[in-house]
Amino acid sequence: MDRDREDIEFDAEGVTLRGWFYPAAAGGRRAPCVVLAHGWASTKEMYLDDFAAVFAVAGLASVVFDFRGFGSSDAAAGKPRLEIDPWEQIRDYQHAITYAGNRPDVDADRIGLWGTSYSAGHAFAVAAMDRRVKAVVGQTPLISGRRTFEAFVRADIIHPALELLATDRTARARGEAPGMIPVVTNDPTGMAALPTAESYAYFTVAQRDRNPAWRNEVTLRSMEHMYGYEPGPYLPKISPTPLLMVVAPYDRLTPGEWALAAYETAAQPKKLVMLPGGHFSVYTGESFKIASAAARDWFAEHLLAR
Repeated sequence: MDRDREDIEFDAEGVTLRGWFYPAAAGGRRAPCVVLAHGWASTKEMYLDDFAAVFAVAGLASVVFDFRGFGSSDAAAGKPRLEIDPWEQIRDYQHAITYAGNRPDVDADRIGLWGTSYSAGHAFAVAAMDRRVKAVVGQTPLISGRRTFEAFVRADIIHPALELLATDRTARARGEAPGMIPVVTNDPTGMAALPTAESYAYFTVAQRDRNPAWRNEVTLRSMEHMYGYEPGPYLPKISPTPLLMVVAPYDRLTPGEWALAAYETAAQPKKLVMLPGGHFSVYTGESFKIASAAARDWFAEHLLAR
């Protein structure tokens, strides 16, 4: 564990969210701060500390936290854990920005936002709506929930899958426990939220090496929320906030070609960085070095210089 890292918690309108605060290495004054949260079903232990450590050396503080119902954060009263509601997570990002800005060691006028995969979509939406964000980075981003859902589910079972979601909604209204679905599986014919071999390999290693307490399931309603979630249209609305998009062209989970097309809809100031490898390569090895350095430099340019 990083000796300088501080365990934190803050209120999100009645829900306690928890995470870490990484001070800027320079110290001695109110520092710019980057707010980070993970993507679909992941927790902060799954490599986010590595990004925060890179930012700290450059003079950037970080707030790293778990969304409600995941990791060390609480779930809202009456709501299940392991439910991914993108709009609740968007509001959690905004509560984290508020927490960061209220710290005496953070400059509230120099806050950046970082997201990855599903949370990159959230970061785009927040940056378009919340002008407290002075720079934003989205890596391997989700662009369209519906297109992604339809890419995961075979064409011949999309309608049965939607019927399953409706049945789950009815059961929950009767007071029954929410239906659950594995996040990943090694069975090529099995049902999972992310039914790819690459996803299974990532989560298996991340659970083993980073967070043994991670649970391989989310609520079925999480898939319903994904089906109706479209962060792509927020990209043109981010300007004049500076946008960095980090894309793996060969990403097949959140397809790189969708991200590249969406990038073209964003207005200046913006920058695109391309990565080798697939969706999850961004957390380790050469892709991590490229992605973390690009994000560090973007935040340094637009936050440190303010």
